[in-house]
Amino acid sequence: MTLSDWHQIGAWVVMGANTAVGVWALAAHRFRGLRHVAGWWATAVAQLLIVAQAAMGVAIVDQQDRDLPGFHAFYGFVSIAAVGIVYSYRSQLKGKVYLLYGGSGLFLAGMALRAIFLPPT
Repeated sequence: MTLSDWHQIGAWVVMGANTAVGVWALAAHRFRGLRHVAGWWATAVAQLLIVAQAAMGVAIVDQQDRDLPGFHAFYGFVSIAAVGIVYSYRSQLKGKVYLLYGGSGLFLAGMALRAIFLPPT
């Protein structure tokens, strides 16, 4: 398998992982029984997958000596920035942290979907 193949598979993994942790966080806001440390570990993994996905994309551009693929790359880098912004707001929204991470997980999944369906040119 080529790095491009892994990048395509990784995009769906990023989308699925962030959807799952987003739904978990929203459910955990409503149902206290779902509030486990494992959910936060899963959220961290889902968000780190975004960084790995962007790194693979940069490696592909470098390896194939291509121009950076416009909006496709934009969605990846905005997703990385969003992770940082959400992390910075967690202490200000203590009572609503599950809503924050639920919404951001679904937002990040949407960004992944947008990047998937806007392939690099």
